[in-house]
Amino acid sequence: MSGTNSPEAVKKLLENMQSDLRALSLECKKKFPPVKEAAESGIIKVKTIAARNTEILAALKENSSEVVQPFLMGCGTKEPKITQLCLAAIQRLMSHEVVSETAAGNIINMLWQLMENSLEELKLLQTVLVLLTTNTVVHDEALSKAIVLCFRLHFTKDNITNNTAAATVRQVVTVVFERMVAEDERHRDIIEQPVLVQGNSNRRSVSTLKPCAKDAYMLFQDLCQLVNADAPYWLVGMTEMTRTFGLELLESVLNDFPQVFLQHQEFSFLLKERVCPLVIKLFSPNIKFRQGSSTSSSPAPVEKPYFPICMRLLRVVSVLIKQFYSLLVTECEIFLSLLVKFLDADKPQWLRAVAVESIHRLCVQPQLLRSFCQSYDMKQHSTKVFRDIVNALGSFIQSLFLVPPTGNPATTNQAGNNNSGGPVSAPANSGMLGIGGGVTLLPAFEYRGTWIPILTVTVQGSAKATYLEMLDKVEPPTIPEGYAMSVAFHCLLDLVRGITTMIEGELGEVETECQTTTTEAVSSPTQSSSEQQEFQSTSDQMDKEIVSRAVWEEMVNACWCGLLAALSLLLDASTDEAATENILKAELTMAALCGRLGLVTSRDAFITAMCKGSLPPHYALTVLNTTTAATLSNKSYSIQGQSVMMISPSSESHQQVVAVGQPLAVQPQGTVMLTSKNIQCMRTLLNLAHCHGAVLGTSWQLVLATLQHLVWILGLKPSSGGALKPGRAVEGPSTVLTTAVMTDLPVISNILSRLFESSQYLDDVSLHHLINALCSLSLEAMDMAYGNNKEPSLFAVAKLLETGLVNMHRIEILWRPLTGHLLEKVCQHPNSRMREWGAEALTSLIKAGLTFNHDPPLSQNQRLQLLLLNPLKEMSSINHPDIRLKQLECVLQILQSQGDSLGPGWPLVLGVMGAIRNDQGESLIRTAFQCLQLVVTDFLPTMPCTCLQIVVDVAGSFGLHNQELNISLTSIGLLWNISDYFFQRGETIEKELNKEEAAQQKQAEEKGLVLNRPFHPAPPFDCLWLCLYAKLGELCVDPRPAVRKSAGQTLFSTIGAHGTLLQHSTWHTVIWKVLFHLLDRVRESSTTADKEKIESGGGNILIHHSRDTAEKQWAETWVLTLAGVARIFNTRRYLLQPLGDFSRAWDVLLDHIQSAALSKNNEVSLAALKSFQEILQIVSPVRDSDKPETPPAVNVPVPVLIGSISGPGLNRPFVRTDSIGERLGRYSCSEPPIVTDELEDLNLWWAAWSTWYRIGSESTKPPITFDKLTFIPSQPFLTALIQIFPALYQHIKTGFNMDDLQKLGVILHSAVSVPISSDASPFILPSYTEAVLTSLQEAVLTALDVLQKAICIGPENMQIMYPAIFDQLLAFVEFSCKPPQYGQLETKHIANAKYNQIQLFAPAEWVALNYVPFAERSLEVVVDLYQKTACHKAVVNEKVLQNIIKTLRVPLSLKYSCPSESTWKLAVSSLLKVLSIGLPVARQHASSGKFDSMWPELANTFEDFLFTKSIPPDNLSIQEFQRNENIDVEVVQLISTEILPYANFIPKEFVGQIMTMLNKGSIHSQSSSFTEAEIDIRLREEFSKMCFETLLQFSFSNKVTTPQEGYISRMALSVLLKRSQDVLHRYIEDERLSGKCPLPRQQVTEIIFVLKAVSTLIDSLKKTQPENVDGNTWAQVIALYPTLVECITCSSSEVCSALKEALVPFKDFMQPPASKVQNGES
Repeated sequence: MSGTNSPEAVKKLLENMQSDLRALSLECKKKFPPVKEAAESGIIKVKTIAARNTEILAALKENSSEVVQPFLMGCGTKEPKITQLCLAAIQRLMSHEVVSETAAGNIINMLWQLMENSLEELKLLQTVLVLLTTNTVVHDEALSKAIVLCFRLHFTKDNITNNTAAATVRQVVTVVFERMVAEDERHRDIIEQPVLVQGNSNRRSVSTLKPCAKDAYMLFQDLCQLVNADAPYWLVGMTEMTRTFGLELLESVLNDFPQVFLQHQEFSFLLKERVCPLVIKLFSPNIKFRQGSSTSSSPAPVEKPYFPICMRLLRVVSVLIKQFYSLLVTECEIFLSLLVKFLDADKPQWLRAVAVESIHRLCVQPQLLRSFCQSYDMKQHSTKVFRDIVNALGSFIQSLFLVPPTGNPATTNQAGNNNSGGPVSAPANSGMLGIGGGVTLLPAFEYRGTWIPILTVTVQGSAKATYLEMLDKVEPPTIPEGYAMSVAFHCLLDLVRGITTMIEGELGEVETECQTTTTEAVSSPTQSSSEQQEFQSTSDQMDKEIVSRAVWEEMVNACWCGLLAALSLLLDASTDEAATENILKAELTMAALCGRLGLVTSRDAFITAMCKGSLPPHYALTVLNTTTAATLSNKSYSIQGQSVMMISPSSESHQQVVAVGQPLAVQPQGTVMLTSKNIQCMRTLLNLAHCHGAVLGTSWQLVLATLQHLVWILGLKPSSGGALKPGRAVEGPSTVLTTAVMTDLPVISNILSRLFESSQYLDDVSLHHLINALCSLSLEAMDMAYGNNKEPSLFAVAKLLETGLVNMHRIEILWRPLTGHLLEKVCQHPNSRMREWGAEALTSLIKAGLTFNHDPPLSQNQRLQLLLLNPLKEMSSINHPDIRLKQLECVLQILQSQGDSLGPGWPLVLGVMGAIRNDQGESLIRTAFQCLQLVVTDFLPTMPCTCLQIVVDVAGSFGLHNQELNISLTSIGLLWNISDYFFQRGETIEKELNKEEAAQQKQAEEKGLVLNRPFHPAPPFDCLWLCLYAKLGELCVDPRPAVRKSAGQTLFSTIGAHGTLLQHSTWHTVIWKVLFHLLDRVRESSTTADKEKIESGGGNILIHHSRDTAEKQWAETWVLTLAGVARIFNTRRYLLQPLGDFSRAWDVLLDHIQSAALSKNNEVSLAALKSFQEILQIVSPVRDSDKPETPPAVNVPVPVLIGSISGPGLNRPFVRTDSIGERLGRYSCSEPPIVTDELEDLNLWWAAWSTWYRIGSESTKPPITFDKLTFIPSQPFLTALIQIFPALYQHIKTGFNMDDLQKLGVILHSAVSVPISSDASPFILPSYTEAVLTSLQEAVLTALDVLQKAICIGPENMQIMYPAIFDQLLAFVEFSCKPPQYGQLETKHIANAKYNQIQLFAPAEWVALNYVPFAERSLEVVVDLYQKTACHKAVVNEKVLQNIIKTLRVPLSLKYSCPSESTWKLAVSSLLKVLSIGLPVARQHASSGKFDSMWPELANTFEDFLFTKSIPPDNLSIQEFQRNENIDVEVVQLISTEILPYANFIPKEFVGQIMTMLNKGSIHSQSSSFTEAEIDIRLREEFSKMCFETLLQFSFSNKVTTPQEGYISRMALSVLLKRSQDVLHRYIEDERLSGKCPLPRQQVTEIIFVLKAVSTLIDSLKKTQPENVDGNTWAQVIALYPTLVECITCSSSEVCSALKEALVPFKDFMQPPASKVQNGES
């Protein structure tokens, strides 16, 4: 020892020794002289040694016997003081290790003597201890003597000594074994052959052991002997010994020096042969004892278990099992079985408690448990020890609940030994507290009225025992209530923790090793040797793993039933959150372990237990009751022959209720309550799923079903993305949540979400398990939701969505099951909420799938993209509108986010929009349409060109939807936009389509199929256009007028604007399959349309009366279509004419125009004519390229109206996108422009003429019967019809003959005869007074004008048409007096028609037009024309003049009776003009007789006019009358100038008639209607005078050439004179008779006129050469004289003055007779 070796220490030792010896000698001076002497000699001895030796200590040791002697002698004195001094000195020597073996022996002997004398016992023990611990000189007998000495001191009467001695014994025993260990250490390097130990028990068998080992062996062997109550072999001198002490020593040795027994066979032998039999023997009373069977209360250990021994035995057993299990396999089996038995209910409480403590010690050693399992459970005919231990613990726990502890009297006596106030009152107590909402005072288990507190026994993982440590207790201790339960509980927890940690650790190692070895094996070099080694190691690895796995599985299989039974019971009984947490953790780790090992039954059983714990008691959840694991809960199974019931959870546990909700069931029965424990279980369940999802497999179903029910009860509802959020209180009317759980909910919902997020870390198989579980859960929820409108459970759907979203990176493996379930099941469910979520989930997944950053990206993985989009398409087969709305919203979002990158997905997306049917409601259609609009506005350039046709189809289908008019109209707008896009990007689209077409063609050929696409063989780009046109064509016959109108405008605009892009041959299809097809359909619909009045268009929209029947609305469409087609024919004629069947097309078009023109609808018929006009302006194709750029205008005097034609709604300006130059350029490369020959052109025009004729004759033919509905063509229609003729005539004039002219005449005549409706009259007719022509009449005249001009410049053969034209015109002239009749129709005169604006809808009356202006204009035309053509042969031959005169005779004879006064005036002036030209011609042809019949006609005409039978109107003013008289005078003048002078060329009868007429005129004829004042004027004095003068002039003219003429004039004179004579005579008579009364005015006037005439006559006679005057005449004149004289008496001054004038000329007759002169006056 360094401390005792230093010089200072040695010096001090020497000094101390000397002082000790001195003190000794002093003490013994008187009483004990020998001792004194010895002491003194000792001093000298010490000094001598110190002086002589350098190594003082060694020298001291050598001489130690002598040095120690004085002290030993001192002890021998037995004087306390001296003895103490000596012992101290001896101890000092020992501590410096200067005691030799001999000296030591002497010391021990001396100590023995002191012991026997009971002196200084504590000092003795101290000395022995110092002696044995400081050095190793004491061996064998000396050692055994020392040990015995300590033992004997242990059994003294003194307590302190006993205890000290016990401690010393323990220490000494330890020292003995420590020496052995040290000795082994020293000899470790020398390997010695172990000698086989013989199976005998005598001490000589230890001869092979080394000294220290031998001591230890002897000591241990004797301890066994002593405990067995046998005599010791080595410890000679033992007087008494207790078993308890012996067992404690055995235990400490076994515990502290296990290596001694394991390394030395001799010691192992002792263990097997001595210790184990001993233990088993000592256990027997415990085994046989049954509580309550023995009444003996004697303390002696007869056959009643004795606590101190029993407890120590269990400690020994614990050590044996722990340290020497490998040596004592069989013995341990027995020990373990005993331990299990000690737990039985009929054993004393304390025994059960220590047994549980012992088992706890085992439970914290998983490796040991593993060994048990391997050694027993896995051997065939062995006890299943491990299983029994676990089951025993389980039944132990159950027994504590079922059998309240009564056997231990202490518990009942000491009622206050724990806080609960005794077992009886506890349940009520805690129950009250629980219900009161407070927390129970103590953590406890409570089950069916049994209340067991949970005590804090130990830290988890360490088995700190309480009763196994009670080494000082002799009586069995009082076991506090709940102690055994608490320990057992900890046993279970530690057992689970240990096993799972161990197995999982090993599993982890195996897995990593496997991975590394397999990877090494794969990547190993190609040298065969190394490979073989690798594979060798791999297979070893495999074998090892197979072995290990068998052990693990056996361990789990052995323990899971017991564990589950116990844990379930505890879980149910637990009232403490921490305890519950621990139980759940144990169940969770077991479930996870079973899962990892693939033990399905046990895994499911643990999971079921947790699930049941999560739900309210007796909750009906089929999943849990049908699983295999759950069947255990109703079976009893036996543990070592004992029958144990698995107890099902009870509902009586007093738990704090934290939530009340509705159960998820078809018919919810009231409410259910969730306790905080349920929530705790739920969190564990979540934890399990979250951390161990990969091993759950099929039990996902259990977990998810339970979670679903909990989520439901708690009222969590899914939100976007599938996460569950606490719903509003409204949703579950009976859901009540405490604040405690309210704060928990977000956490729970968060964990729930994280649980499904973590599914991304599951392997594919586990993921499929999860998906399958969710799907079947969802199916259940759906079954439940059938047939009621209750809120369904959306848990499964929401979680499917969440799982899908987090697994996007491997979406392919789960896409089909996931979307298949959502599509086929959820989205079709009748419950709307369920459906809605199904759709929400599906669309969210699709959107997420498309936006996810896949590898490779979607653009390079078309298959995946189509896979993702396919469910979207499949949704179209679902009829629920809400699903479709979701689908469309999804499409809209996809377009907004992914539109640019859809690529091959376009057909699917477009298909979704196109799948919307008409009956699916407005909002759906609107959403779908929104998508389409987005596509058309933004995405046409990004989609493959092959999809464009689909876009056209879809847009067209929206046009046909009749839910919402605006959508239909907008979709037509979209079609226009699409066509625009085609036009702008034409080249690229064409290229791409051709490429695609070639590819498809090739494929088709390979497969031997024929490509079948619409409009084949047209090139693909043209087909695209044709599809567009066809779609628009369909829309043009939509039932809704607005759609038709819009579609029609768009169709024609598109063809007009973009038609140039088409191949030439495609036009054929456009004409026949698009345009004519459309015309046919429109014609058919229009002719069959309903004539019923439509009251109003929905709502308050008023419909204009022009559109208030379907027929009228269709009329508009017909108009539009026809106009459009005509325009195309017009503008594209150059393209159409070369097509080959142009003439056929032309005929069809004309046929359409004809049927439209003849339709009984003014609007249509008029428009048809406008279209007719349009195609008639067609320019003949240009012949050579040097012609000007723009087509030359047609040189036709086109009437004003044509210019302004624009059908309703057709006022969109059409830009001609093709100038002639472009056209030529377009064809120059492929084909020269084909020039049609004249002949073909003529055929076209003649076809047009015959159409025109048919239209004209049909439309103007008066109907046979008339009623209210009779259709009479309108004026604008007729006008347009007639206006077409001039243009048409330009093209056919070369072949136009008399027949045609006749046909034309008929039509013109009929057209002008058509009356108009009084509704329309104010707009068409001028007021009656204005002399204006209607446009129709103008058109008729224009047509004739055109003809006449053409004839004028035409060849001779045309001129024969003149008379026909005159006839036509003259017929019109007649209208002035005799309006034409239209069939049987009664027409009112225009003046009487009702202009009844108020009664707008009164039945129309028909009004005849005012034909006067028309007739008058016709007359003017006739005159003009006659002036030009009078001399024409045809005109002469056909008696045109006669006809004119005949026609004029009518108005002239009517005169004042004419409808219009202007008529006869015009007739007179016209007659004068015509005669001025015609008479010379007539005279010219006098000889030919061609005009013979004309003269009588003319004479009659004069007669009728000059002496009209009509009376002038009363209101005729004097001035008017005079003017009219002047006209008469003019006629007479004509006669005097143009006729009479040429009498010799004129037939005699005619001249006679004229003379008679002049006669008649020259005598004033009386008119009875004049008033007095007007008589002067009204008597037409001027006229009479003129007649008279003409007569006279004609009578006495010198130019009388024929006797005939003279005769006429003479005759005339005599008549005249005779008339005068008569008048005078009558006057005189009347005058006489009247007396004073004046005569009537007219008679006076007449007489005055006669008087004037007489004077005029005499004047004329005087002027005439005498030879011309007949003598007879003179005689007559003179004969008047007497009569005149008789008149002198008249009273009227006027007559007098006239008489004076008449008498004056007679003076010339007063000559004297030849014989005598007389005065000439009287």
